[in-house]
Amino acid sequence: MGSSATGQGHYWLLVASFFLLSSSTVYGQLTPSFYASSCPVLEHIVRSAVAQAISTDRRMGASLLRLFFHDCFVQGCDASILLDDVGSSFVGEKTAFPNVNSVRGYEVIDRIKATVERLCPGVVSCADILALAARDGTVQLGGPSWDVPLGRRDSTTASLSQANSDLPAPTSSLSSLISSFGNKGLSARDMTALSGAHTVGYARCKNFRSHIYNDTADIDASFAAMRRGSCPAAQGSGDGNLAPLDELSELAFDNAYYADLVARRVLLRSDQELFSGGSQDALVKQYSADGVLFFADFAAAMVKLGNISPLTGSAGQIRANCRVVNSS
Repeated sequence: MGSSATGQGHYWLLVASFFLLSSSTVYGQLTPSFYASSCPVLEHIVRSAVAQAISTDRRMGASLLRLFFHDCFVQGCDASILLDDVGSSFVGEKTAFPNVNSVRGYEVIDRIKATVERLCPGVVSCADILALAARDGTVQLGGPSWDVPLGRRDSTTASLSQANSDLPAPTSSLSSLISSFGNKGLSARDMTALSGAHTVGYARCKNFRSHIYNDTADIDASFAAMRRGSCPAAQGSGDGNLAPLDELSELAFDNAYYADLVARRVLLRSDQELFSGGSQDALVKQYSADGVLFFADFAAAMVKLGNISPLTGSAGQIRANCRVVNSS
């Protein structure tokens, strides 16, 4: 069950474009044309690099999308997730429980930044590169496009504790999810649309073990049995084994994830919460039947996600290397 957007023109893009027409006003200092004069080749560089990365590893599209999400939910969209630990003097977010041995794509951002620095030195933030890469990864996998408001700057700090506390857990309840997203200025509808990013990518056994073994009343029995084949019940056994988040089309960005929810064939407890007799059931059914609507809502929600507490003006810095704060 792929996206029903095919053959229906570009309605979703028109809707998203309408939503973004006043982006420079709605989103304060961020505007899609921020680098039009200072680095006009930026979007071409990012698009080409992302396409190359996905051609080598198709999972990378989902990984770049997740990287952006994990950045924005901690201190806002400031590229704090890219900062490496520096001995005991600086502790970043990469070792936080939701990130360690899980978040990928750092090297792709490094390659893009190196190219951008050669052509437009000291101009483009790592935070904006992350935002563009997330959009282009989505498009490469068949998903919607949107104008990305730009003009973010990079943080000089990171927060391991906030990464551990603010990023939603794979066992989160619906009320917890709505609260987590609400704390970032995102509505329940935004949350349900953004969760559609799980139409691509994979999850580790340790994050879905509990759901496939313990939630027998809210998971399709044959699906649970199938996934148990590669995810042993014993804690610590096969923790890193991967399974697709969307069994129907794990490497294509479409609306099949919502069909999975309705069929109760998803890996994560937090995903099934969106369709479990609660407030989002009707919207999940809408998205499962209407890929055009999902694409439009996802594009609009991604713009809202990208506007979480950006550093602008003279705040922060433009890092020369995304992994380290510029030396003074």
